[in-house]
Amino acid sequence: MKIIVLGAGKVGSNIAKNLSVQSYDICVVDKAVSKLKKLQSEYDLAIVSGHASHPDVLKKAGIDSDTILISVTNDDEVNIVACQIAKQIFDVKKTICRLSDSSYIKNLSAFGKEMIDIPISPELEVTDHIIELIDHPGAELIETFADGKVKLVSVKAKRGGKLVNRELKSIKNDIPDIDTFVPTIYRKNKAIVPDGNTVIKENDQVYFLSAEKNIDSILKEMRDQTVDSSRIMIVGGGMIGSSLASSLENKYKVKVLETSLERCEMLSKDLNKAIVLNGDGSDEELLRSENIENIDVFCALTDDDETNIMSAFLAKKLGARKTLIILNNYAYINILPKSFVDLALSPQRMTVSLVMQHLSSADLPQEVLLNMTSGAEALEGVIHNNHKTKDLFGKTYRDLPLPENAVLGAIVRNGSIFTPSKNINVEMDDHIIVFINGKTDKDQIEALFSNQIN
Repeated sequence: MKIIVLGAGKVGSNIAKNLSVQSYDICVVDKAVSKLKKLQSEYDLAIVSGHASHPDVLKKAGIDSDTILISVTNDDEVNIVACQIAKQIFDVKKTICRLSDSSYIKNLSAFGKEMIDIPISPELEVTDHIIELIDHPGAELIETFADGKVKLVSVKAKRGGKLVNRELKSIKNDIPDIDTFVPTIYRKNKAIVPDGNTVIKENDQVYFLSAEKNIDSILKEMRDQTVDSSRIMIVGGGMIGSSLASSLENKYKVKVLETSLERCEMLSKDLNKAIVLNGDGSDEELLRSENIENIDVFCALTDDDETNIMSAFLAKKLGARKTLIILNNYAYINILPKSFVDLALSPQRMTVSLVMQHLSSADLPQEVLLNMTSGAEALEGVIHNNHKTKDLFGKTYRDLPLPENAVLGAIVRNGSIFTPSKNINVEMDDHIIVFINGKTDKDQIEALFSNQIN
């Protein structure tokens, strides 16, 4: 499959990196020659220097009717025009377009019918994730599957907490009326496929799947005490910060810190209840004057990773209960002192996940990249009658031919959720959630979800 990636920034580079190891024919287009050469030296892909939306540049990149165009530059307008040209002139198979401004996403029809097949927005994804994490104290990650029916939640086992040194089966015994399943535990960046006798250790990352309605009950069982996230401080009034403040201000007490006076004035007009302050998140005197010790969740959401990290360090030192930041450079994730930064979100990880699920020929409603370093993923696929599954119908899911490092997490059928520990037979149109814990034959998994009979 020929894929052209427009933009060699952090988003485009991460997408190209993930695609290059999966036997795709990749070409990356950007005006920055140095970025392109660095990519080509590290991965098996082609490069073209030039303006991303120029027809001649796209032609040089080998665009044709079998191409999938992934336009993820930092300029929404360039991405839109590139998709229009790719469709109208070259009749490409599919266009995936990054749009940071939500107003563009709401008005896609204005750009022409079917010019943009798949709009994606890392900013909106990050905002939605932060809202979920604030609404569900104790969770480190929350992902949604099966049209919202199933939630995947990860919880960190912290020193002195309820989870440390407990067997998994003891948790189940404490919440016998709630059906949940732990498909994997990450310990020192290595995946463990647990059973009921597995003992949770300090700093383990525990992933569990359950119905959406059960999440609060499960988190209540796993966290140390019932805490409310009533007071929120947001550093950075950009797209993510302003969107988050607007979404939270009617439910929580929200303060926004923004260094640009002009931006502050605009935020003050757009927001109704949130307090907007002109200042720096790393200004100790300002944080003290705004009673940082009473803040439940401190969110550092600027475009500068170092500013986010240092603001979170200071806020934690001064007494903020929880710190949450966004990181554009994912390399920082593994070196952050966990005692100062409780949660770190990566727009790049979310964008890669969004893109990857739209490239497979299989029926994959959801594909989530859980960890960019280890390559851990969670896939939701729909079982169809094909050469791989035709002999499985009527047999139990224990007979499902999953490759090494792949674990069945849950089965969703007609709105009901079943854990793989139960004696459930394979049926057509079942949605199943599969965890990939390391290097594996992903094609073998996706073959289960192909709607091609032969």
